[in-house]
Amino acid sequence: MTIQEIWERAKEKMSPRCRVCKVCNGISCRGEVPGVGAVGNGSSWTVCTEFLDSVKLNMDTCYENCGQDTTLAMFGQNFSYPIFIAPIGGMKKNYNGIMTDIEYMELTIEGANKAGILAFTGDGPAPGMFESSIDIIKRHKNRGVPVCKPWSNEKLQERLDSINTTKPTAFGMDIDMAGLKNMGSKVNTLSPKSVEDLRLLTNATKVPFILKGVMTAKGALKALEAGAHAIVVSSHGGRVMPSAPATCEVLPEIRAAVQDRLKIIVDGGIRTGADIFKALALGADAVMIGRPYVIAACGGQSEGVALYTEFLGEQLRNIMLMCGAANLKEITMEKIRMPLR
Repeated sequence: MTIQEIWERAKEKMSPRCRVCKVCNGISCRGEVPGVGAVGNGSSWTVCTEFLDSVKLNMDTCYENCGQDTTLAMFGQNFSYPIFIAPIGGMKKNYNGIMTDIEYMELTIEGANKAGILAFTGDGPAPGMFESSIDIIKRHKNRGVPVCKPWSNEKLQERLDSINTTKPTAFGMDIDMAGLKNMGSKVNTLSPKSVEDLRLLTNATKVPFILKGVMTAKGALKALEAGAHAIVVSSHGGRVMPSAPATCEVLPEIRAAVQDRLKIIVDGGIRTGADIFKALALGADAVMIGRPYVIAACGGQSEGVALYTEFLGEQLRNIMLMCGAANLKEITMEKIRMPLR
């Protein structure tokens, strides 16, 4: 099974909601929510790929080659690559019912474990979805990250009880989900969270807490103040707000604000090993990829998820070789060239 075969199989199943474009860049599906697109004119997603395209790589092959180490240590575990699978739900509404949310979580958790990386699982208004994600993670040696919505404190406490019993790798919250219209009437049960609210979560959980949906240095400092172990710099795939900046564009200012006091993951239009390299050079510790993993799971099941991960990992390894980076720590700003302003 090849990546091309996986994409061809997926295309047969995912139409018309997802066109399975050769480059998943948000252009063909812009404005399609429900669907796989981004809100408004879709620029909150397309700007992410456009910005990454504008960043160039500095080639340097004049060095003694000691190999390329792509491994990452985070959350007290070791991973083969600095790649995480984003939490995605709404398979029936957004992806033409190609599989259920629970089936998708099972495939990504299993595939991620095969590839030596980490999958995040979603949450939603459907009864039992979060509980199912906990059960799936438990069956895979507790290796996974359940992500919940910014529900009421009472509902969050129920989530925390399950998390503290299972003790997954970490626990996350989609703080940017406070107003996603895909949640329908349930959007009224979601709300922004104060530093005090978040601190209650970090104090109550026995595993590292990750805040997903941070887009400013000020927001990152709030997450740090609340006791978060990591943040995900994310505009939720451009699905929650129009006119957001590119996620990777704000990375340097966020890294400058928090220094090494907080782990930083970034998502948004990251599609190649070169994109991963650029994101790490800009200040991320790891990247998160969403939509392409739905295609990989649809076209190749858990094997497709693992194969796609290895495909990206090999691309990253080759870029590291061409730019003179022996390990992830050596992927710094000097390895890239920023666009002229």
